[in-house]
Amino acid sequence: MRILVTGASGLLGLNLCLTSAAQHELTGLVNQRALTDAPFDTLQTDLLESGAAEKLFDRVQPEVLIHCAAMADVDSCERNPQTAQAINAQVPAQLAELCARREVRMVHISTDAVFDGQRGSYTEEDSPNPLSVYARTKLEGEQGVLNANPRALVLRVNFYGYSLSGRRSLAEFFLNNLSAGQPINGFTDVHFCPLYVADLVDVIFSCLDHQLSGLYHAVSPECLSKYDFGRRIADKFGLDGNLIRPVSVNDGNLLAKRSPNLTLRVDKLQGAGVDLPGQAEGLERFHRHFRHGYLELVKSYAS
Repeated sequence: MRILVTGASGLLGLNLCLTSAAQHELTGLVNQRALTDAPFDTLQTDLLESGAAEKLFDRVQPEVLIHCAAMADVDSCERNPQTAQAINAQVPAQLAELCARREVRMVHISTDAVFDGQRGSYTEEDSPNPLSVYARTKLEGEQGVLNANPRALVLRVNFYGYSLSGRRSLAEFFLNNLSAGQPINGFTDVHFCPLYVADLVDVIFSCLDHQLSGLYHAVSPECLSKYDFGRRIADKFGLDGNLIRPVSVNDGNLLAKRSPNLTLRVDKLQGAGVDLPGQAEGLERFHRHFRHGYLELVKSYAS
């Protein structure tokens, strides 16, 4: 397949490109953060510029667009709501309309944060209630995509893995600090269902193979607190889990309000034949990649 991946220097976009470039004719789109010696074609474009998307499609002629690019720093979105609106809501809708017009299959990456987290175990039929600018603009983005292009696939996700900076995922936060012997906080009252990013990449391509469209939850079927997630990382890497202080999210000094219970149901995606690994399987793969030098490989592409 001829695939265009936006956000190719981000956590999901980069890992997707690295693991898929050998199997597909793949182009990664970056904006502010370029890549050095990446093993796939890259283009640098600002999708906020008028006509940029059309020019990009003319050049790449994609069969599939996987739209990973987003303004994902929750507190930055709170401080810059207009920019978040443009990147997270307007751009996806414009891309979806372009994909519909040019008959390009589209995968749009959304977030579990569209829910307020008051009860958890959410299905795709439950009504979202976003609490932050980030969550609100991501919800508007997924709605704009499906309104413009009902054949698009929208995945609500939560994932972790190795990034260019080494500081983009919660797993990296725990791993970096525990490796340095630094005491840190782990929220006992925030629950989620994270997937290792390599597993999420597999899920995305499985969805494409199954010709899925519409809205799906693409998270692990096994959920846990962020504190427990940190303890499992400590155990897997042989680090001191007692350095993680069990605290409430209310003690975290966070600008944007966080949803406490983002456990999602995945019956719909599993019923479509897509495999979703549990936490032990994902952490084992995360650890195995670390042992084989994948962290250093990822960081080597930083410009």
